[in-house]
Amino acid sequence: MADVKMISLTIEGRGVSVPDGTSILEAAKVAGVMVPHYCYHPGLPVAGVCRMCLVEVEKFPKLAPACATSVGEGQVVHVHSPKALEARKGVLEFLLINHPLDCPICDQAGECELQDYTFAEGRADSRYREAKRFNPVEDFGGDVLYVQNRCILCTRCVRFMSDVAHEPALNVSERGDRAFIGKADGHDLTNPWAGNVVDLCPVGALLSKDFLNKARAWELDRAPTVCTGCSQGCNAVVETRDNVVVRMRPRTNTAVNQYYMCDTGRMGYREFNRRDRAEQPLVRTGAALQVSDWGSAIRTAASALSSHRVVTLASPNLSNESLFLLEQLRAEAPGVGVFRLNRGEEVALPGAPDLALRSERAANAYGARMLGFAEVSGLDDVLGQNDALLVVDDALDGLDPRVLARASAIVYVGTSLPAALDGLVAVVLPTTMIVEEEGTLTNIRGRVQRFMQAKAAPGVARPTWYVLADLLAAAGGAAAHFVPADVFAAMSATHHEFADMSYDSIGFNGALLNVSAGATP
Repeated sequence: MADVKMISLTIEGRGVSVPDGTSILEAAKVAGVMVPHYCYHPGLPVAGVCRMCLVEVEKFPKLAPACATSVGEGQVVHVHSPKALEARKGVLEFLLINHPLDCPICDQAGECELQDYTFAEGRADSRYREAKRFNPVEDFGGDVLYVQNRCILCTRCVRFMSDVAHEPALNVSERGDRAFIGKADGHDLTNPWAGNVVDLCPVGALLSKDFLNKARAWELDRAPTVCTGCSQGCNAVVETRDNVVVRMRPRTNTAVNQYYMCDTGRMGYREFNRRDRAEQPLVRTGAALQVSDWGSAIRTAASALSSHRVVTLASPNLSNESLFLLEQLRAEAPGVGVFRLNRGEEVALPGAPDLALRSERAANAYGARMLGFAEVSGLDDVLGQNDALLVVDDALDGLDPRVLARASAIVYVGTSLPAALDGLVAVVLPTTMIVEEEGTLTNIRGRVQRFMQAKAAPGVARPTWYVLADLLAAAGGAAAHFVPADVFAAMSATHHEFADMSYDSIGFNGALLNVSAGATP
C-alpha cells in the first residue's frame, strides 16, 4: 500500500499534520480546536449548507467553510479571528430569527448545539422585533416527531435517510424562508434505523416520542454499554434517572456501528426496567420456596448439582466472564452446556459497511460457542431422566414443562424466575442485568468489548459472574473471584483467543480475538 501523504498546517497557532484530503474541520479536531458546525457530520456526505463553520485561511480571498475545504501544505487557519467570529455571529442571528424560546420545555435543552454556540459566539440580545413564524408539530411516523419551528435546515436527517438508510423518505420542501423538512409521498420514518435522525439533529427539531418529556439532560447518569439486541454488538450509552433506564443512544465506534444503532436495540432498554425481578435467594423447603441467605443458598445449590450429570442451559446474553465460569463449573460437575438462540430477519444499514440488525438476536452467541456451549432448539434430546438442570438467565419460553420435570434438581440463576419453573425449582439465585454489572461481550466479528454498570440492582441480587464464582468455589473449583478483571485474567490464561488481552487494555472500543476476523467458532 502506498504511503499516505501528510499535510502540515497551522490552526489557531497549533501545528498539526494530517493525511492529504482531510477537511480543515477534521484537522482542527486533531489540533484540539473545535470549529462550530451544524450540517457537518463525519458519517454523512458534506453539504456545506449551514455556513456555521466559516474560518479565515490566510491568502484566501474570503472566509472558507471548514467542512468542505481540504487542508493544504503550509496553510494558516484562524478559527477565532474577528472576521470569522463576526461571520458566525451573523449566521446565528439568522438561524434564531424564527427560532422559538423553547429551551425550558425542549427535550434537547442541555445537549443542544444551538444553545452552546449561541452562548459562546452569538449576540447577547435579539434585534428581531417582528412576530415569529409558527408551525404545528408533525408526526413523522415511527418514533419521530418534527417540530418545524426549531428546525435550522441542516439536512442531516435528509442525508441520513437518502445516503445511509437508502430510503429517501425526507426532503427539503419549499424554498427560501418557507423551507421545511417534508416527507416524501407515501413515506414515513418506520424504517428500522430511522431513530438515528433524532441523534443526528443538532437542535430540538426531531424528537423521540418515547423519550418525550421524560427527563432533562443534566438529570441523567450515563455509562458505556453494549447493545444486547443482536450479535452486532453496537456500542451504546445507557442513560438513567433515579435508577431507572430512560434512554439508550449509540456510542461512536467506527469498527462496529459507526455512529448508529437500530430502533430494536434502541428500544430494548425497556427490558432493564422489569418489575418482576428475583431479589432474594430462595431455597425450597417442602412445597414452598423460602428466603435464604446467600451462603446457605450457594451451598444448597452446589449440593443439588454435585451428584448428578448437570445440563447447563445458559443465556447467550451472558458476559464472557460468566460463560467462562460456567465452563469451569462443568469441569467440576460433568455434563453438557447448551444455549438457545432467538433468530429474526437480518436488516442491514446499506450506507454503513458491515452494520446490520443481525439474525442472531443475542449479544454473545460467539462467546458461548467459543467457550464450549452448543446451540440447541430445546432440551428434549439433552436433558435425561435424573439429570440436574442449571438454568442461567434463560426465560425457558416455549419449552415443554414435562421435559423440565425430568430433572432431579433445578437450580435457577438469573434475573426473573420463569413461570415454567413454578413448583420445580430447588434454588433461586438472583442476579443482575447487563446494565447492573460490568464485564465483556464478544460480537459477531470476534471483537471483545467492555460494558460498565449503569444502575443499582434490586434487593440483594449479585452480578452473574460473582454468583457463579461462588458456586464454583462451593463445588470445589477455583477460589472465588472478586472483580471481573480477575475472571478475565483467568480466562486469558486458559484460552489462547484471549491470550494477548487484559481487561484494562480492551478499552471501550474493544479488541479482536486472536482468530481471523469474521470467523465463526
